[in-house]
Amino acid sequence: MFNPSCGALQAFAKGVGPFLEAVMEHDFQHATKLTLMLAAIAVPLNTIFGTVAAILITRNEFPGKVLLLSLLDLPFSISPVVTGLMLMLLYGRAGWFAQFLAENGINVVFAFPGMAIATMFITLPFIVRELIPTLEQMDLAQEEAAKTLGANPLQVFWHVTLPNIRWGLVYGVILTNARAMGEFGAVSVISGNIIGRTQTLTLFVESAYKEYNSEAAFAAAVLLSCLALATLWVKDKVEQAAAAEAAK
Repeated sequence: MFNPSCGALQAFAKGVGPFLEAVMEHDFQHATKLTLMLAAIAVPLNTIFGTVAAILITRNEFPGKVLLLSLLDLPFSISPVVTGLMLMLLYGRAGWFAQFLAENGINVVFAFPGMAIATMFITLPFIVRELIPTLEQMDLAQEEAAKTLGANPLQVFWHVTLPNIRWGLVYGVILTNARAMGEFGAVSVISGNIIGRTQTLTLFVESAYKEYNSEAAFAAAVLLSCLALATLWVKDKVEQAAAAEAAK
């Protein structure tokens, strides 16, 4: 397992200069930018989808509900590499949507759209699974009272539902963001791992290490570790705030 302190020692083994040179490399900066862009797309979209899906699932009974919950858990049970291969089957040159994509000049495989789809699929369940237990335990009397007073569905959500689920939502967003920035398998397959074009930080670490560019590899690993530590710090603060509110 990667130890952040050991990684930092390796990253600065030859001094600060080589570390800064590695950080300033075009490929390193492009990988960082791509990682942040993928997280910036996956987190908001999955936040919206996860919130809507959780509310619909908990507030309604319908045939196939158990099957839908199982489908939402697919990213937990399928290997990320298999996910990447499935996307290749759908969007590759011989894929199901190949003709439509070719006719419209849309590149998915070995391009940013495919990486975004893979990241969104892998991070799909986190917010849903965080919100469903919270919504199931929530007292519906407040929502019914708001509807009786004439509030529309959006007002009910904004003023009643959201305040009750906000800590679960924030926690799910944190987990989604962490998973999006650290994804490797599915993104590796669908992106082709093209240096300077479709490399995220995790892919950059692998390729730099294989090329014996240890300074760049450990510099990227340190950056990823810092992002992970920051995520854990925020997660801890959220848990403390939620516990303090529950104790009141």
